[in-house]
Amino acid sequence: MNIDFSPRRWQSVKEHYRAWWAGELERPLLAVTLNGRDAGRPAPALPYHGFTAFYGLDTPAEQIVDRWTYQLETQKFLGDAFPSMWPNYGAGAIAAFLGAELHNTEHTVWFRPRAVRDIRDISFAYDPENPWFRRVKEVVRAAVGQWHGRVQTSMTDLGGNLDVLSSFRPGENLLLDLYDHPDEVKRLTWEAHGLWFRYFDEINACLQPANPGYTAWTPIFSDEPYYMLQCDFCYMISPAMLDEFVKPELAAACARIANPFYHLDGPGQIPHLDSLLEIKELKGVQWIPGDGQPGIGHWPQIYRKIIAAGKRAQLFGYGKWADIERTFDTIVQQVGSAKGLILIAGAEVKDEAAVMRFLERYGQ
Repeated sequence: MNIDFSPRRWQSVKEHYRAWWAGELERPLLAVTLNGRDAGRPAPALPYHGFTAFYGLDTPAEQIVDRWTYQLETQKFLGDAFPSMWPNYGAGAIAAFLGAELHNTEHTVWFRPRAVRDIRDISFAYDPENPWFRRVKEVVRAAVGQWHGRVQTSMTDLGGNLDVLSSFRPGENLLLDLYDHPDEVKRLTWEAHGLWFRYFDEINACLQPANPGYTAWTPIFSDEPYYMLQCDFCYMISPAMLDEFVKPELAAACARIANPFYHLDGPGQIPHLDSLLEIKELKGVQWIPGDGQPGIGHWPQIYRKIIAAGKRAQLFGYGKWADIERTFDTIVQQVGSAKGLILIAGAEVKDEAAVMRFLERYGQ
């Protein structure tokens, strides 16, 4: 393997993230991955897919991992960045584990019920022989077996439990269930909660102890179990409904994970932020403005609120490096401090000198 990352760098990453989670790091975490490095070998024949589910179930897991290795060999990891790869089977892969059909489209993955049933007739059960569950475990075992701790293999995107339920009650059905069958919604939410942690623990058993630590679909490193929790369904419900149908289960999940984050996706979730920040065990919030919305530098009130609540805030940097740098500087000015922030960004090898100057300004 020709991955540009040493054991010494891994030790530094672990120390910095550990201090950040503990609130002891006075600077932000700045993880910048550069693309365009010479891998030193030809690309494998197997094409690269952002969605691992695009590979057929008969594609050897070792070939997928070799393709991932090549992708990592074409990158440089600056600041708090580290080599990681995410087995991506779609947002809410537990729906497939529970029997929903997984559909690959040109650019994404969807989950659909085999038949739309009355919510009173639905029950979730663990199936160790489910082909998608077996496939995820097979792929992550192959990854940690090949990388021997040099690369962090992430947890697949298990999804939020009400989002998973919405895969079985598509369209407006689940919204109507909140009124017509609230007890059934709660029953299935807690069924999904128990199974979520069973799958989480079993996949982690495949990842550990060879994995350097824990990550999710957002690569924030943690020595202890971490996950990016979510409920995109919340976009369509009121704060009162969130408090009744979502928050109890979400709070219970936060209490079971050492370092839980929440994926706040789009303006429709902003009304829920105050309630979410009341969850004591919640460590941080990832704000995603969403398509068609102003960029991340246009929401100072959200970052201020998150940091004022004693939480951490994560943001992504996309596009030209100069724009990413300028936006992050703006957010720091808006919040008043960079402490508690984590920027995960990408750039090109040609931007390396500019990125290094940026890192130095923030204490790297």
